[in-house]
Amino acid sequence: MKITVVGAGNVGATCANVIAQRELASELVLLDIKEGVSEGKALDMMQTATLLGFDTRVTGSTNDYSKTAGSDVVVITSGIPRKPGMTREDLIGTNAGIVKGVVDSILKYSPDAIFVIISNPMDTMTYLALKASGLPKNRIIGMGGILDSSRFKCYLSQALAVPATDIHGVVIGGHGDTTMIPLTRFATYMGIPASELLDEATLEKVAADTMVGGATLTGLLGTSAWYAPGAAGALLVEAIVRDEKKVYPCCVALDGEYGQKDICLGVPVVIGKNGWEKVVDYKLNAVEQEKFNKSADAVRKMNAVLVDMKLV
Repeated sequence: MKITVVGAGNVGATCANVIAQRELASELVLLDIKEGVSEGKALDMMQTATLLGFDTRVTGSTNDYSKTAGSDVVVITSGIPRKPGMTREDLIGTNAGIVKGVVDSILKYSPDAIFVIISNPMDTMTYLALKASGLPKNRIIGMGGILDSSRFKCYLSQALAVPATDIHGVVIGGHGDTTMIPLTRFATYMGIPASELLDEATLEKVAADTMVGGATLTGLLGTSAWYAPGAAGALLVEAIVRDEKKVYPCCVALDGEYGQKDICLGVPVVIGKNGWEKVVDYKLNAVEQEKFNKSADAVRKMNAVLVDMKLV
């Protein structure tokens, strides 16, 4: 198994580090456009191999896509990160050109790869990767919902004062501060609905905090978060390479599911060796469906920019 992570910044390097430590591949390539960065970080990771006990061979490359040849899974984190005051949507003009270039370059050497998209705005970049590549839709997966759901469970655990690992919580819709939808109705602690343990105001605050979870960290750090996004990307890769058949909320191409077509948006899907294998229908109620439709409308407006830029 060979995996490539494109973009050796904070998110890409964290994702690569988790992939290496969990031994998800025999070979892992870290690629970046900046001279020496990927090589240095790859060497740094390799020097932890005996300390952490993994055998994955990590190599770095400065913009030499031939080193990525034969990759089974490719994670794209390329693009500029958010700064305080920026939304994910503000990144579209710059990152769209970068992501399209990466997809085109990867396909020259790894035509059978499954793509995991982390670059923001993630829903639009996933749609771009799908349209630009011409690949079957199951091989293009946006990571955002896994990260958003992790943040949702984190805030739920704080409100309940219980371990986050004992909580089930799912976020669907767009990966944006105003487009994501924490499904509070489905949130549980050890099988007990969260709505039976928290009052409505607290549950609404948890949902609101989840939606601005990324912006909160950007304000604190001065740039985008990386530990959770990188780990979320690695978790998605693990489900693919180990054919786990796990259900994760991911950004995928919809063709009538949840009432939407010609769009990539976050919904629960089964993940396995072929990429995403099927959409799981949560049977949204009227209020949830309305939110999902509004989320889709907002993402479509961003996707329209790709048409204006003549990228799709």
